Amino acid sequence: MFGRLMPTEGKFFDLFNQHAELAVKCAKEMVALMTNFDDLEIRVHAIEAVEKEADKVTHNAIELLHKTFITPLDRDDIHQLITRMDDILDLLEDAAQTISLYDIKSITPEAKRLAELCLSCAEKVQGAVGLLSNMDNSRQILSICQEIDRLESDADHVMRAAMSKLFRDEPDVRTLIKLKAIYEILETVTDRCEDVANIIEGIIVENA
Repeated sequence: MFGRLMPTEGKFFDLFNQHAELAVKCAKEMVALMTNFDDLEIRVHAIEAVEKEADKVTHNAIELLHKTFITPLDRDDIHQLITRMDDILDLLEDAAQTISLYDIKSITPEAKRLAELCLSCAEKVQGAVGLLSNMDNSRQILSICQEIDRLESDADHVMRAAMSKLFRDEPDVRTLIKLKAIYEILETVTDRCEDVANIIEGIIVENA
């Protein structure tokens, strides 16, 4: 009975790593979707499948949180971290489904650039999460979090330039509305990555 109450510390970090890996996989599918519209529905279904897999990881992490008596990190930090990571995949799925539902026939270079920034952010999140089990890595982790902040700022700049160009040059109102929605969702992905970075920075401050 007592053994069941002992912490399974490594398991939480394993779940974080699994989830981060799926986020990178999902973001890669998004970049591929933006690069080639010929297999749009295949890519959309692939993104949906990865998102469902990530949901299971999130569920397992929260279930483990309820069962574990002593956790390696603050319970609220664990919950916030896994749920914010899950938001990244939810938004990537939203972007893919929106592209499909809006019947967008071609994508802009700005949308592709935002997707690439989403991937870069997801890769940095994976890097930070992968080091989180050892607080001796705190300096390296904080450096990666700063990189995520920088990438999010880059996405803000791309977003503003894309919106300016869209309202200036796009004559078709329906196309404008569709692309605006895509830009906003993709930029929000980088915001959620920054949220994850902020949570990780807080964990470092509390535990290093």
